[in-house]
Amino acid sequence: MIEIPWLSADNYDFPPSESALLEPNGLLAGGGDLSAERLVAAYKRGIFPWYEEDQPILWWSPNPRAVLFTDELKISKSLAKTLRQKRFEIRFDYNFEAVIRSCSAPREEGGGTWITEEMIHAYCQLHAKGIAHSVETWQDGELTGGLYGLSIGQMFFGESMFSFRANASKIAFVHLVKHLQACHFPMIDCQVGNPHLESLGAREIPLERFKEILSAHINADPGHAWNHA
Repeated sequence: MIEIPWLSADNYDFPPSESALLEPNGLLAGGGDLSAERLVAAYKRGIFPWYEEDQPILWWSPNPRAVLFTDELKISKSLAKTLRQKRFEIRFDYNFEAVIRSCSAPREEGGGTWITEEMIHAYCQLHAKGIAHSVETWQDGELTGGLYGLSIGQMFFGESMFSFRANASKIAFVHLVKHLQACHFPMIDCQVGNPHLESLGAREIPLERFKEILSAHINADPGHAWNHA
């Protein structure tokens, strides 16, 4: 049986991320809640929640950490062609709830979703506070793809993305990275790598290096990064 620290309702202190388990990689603590205050406190420490509907809240900080440095974006020839065609309209924060609900929909490959109603409510609250943001691709008046995540200081923490049409989420991701480049954000926290993100330039770095970058930028002034939303 796995034993991890348990967070009480009134305790917002997390164990040090270095104490996370090696197997499953990054499992740090359980319990607590998804209040805006706790979520912000977690992300500022490089910790995020992930759990399935029949589980308690679980908190993670994996090592190594998947990130995308904004100056390392990779755009394939086929994706560049799609970008030039400008078939999609890009909107920021236009319909955040629709994006997160689309991300929570069952995937073609099967399996459940970790984006529960509790998660949706919590991140919509963060959006209302100007912390969570969405980048959306629209075509013919319909939402076709997008992503959402948190922006704190000069750090963006990516959470999930979806596509209803080919390349729709990749188009949203490219526009996010270009936007973050212009606003001097050095890095997107991708949490755990996958081939989709790796094709765009994401790679793994040691947790220690991730925390160094996080510490240097989490309290930086984001400027006017989201004033257009």
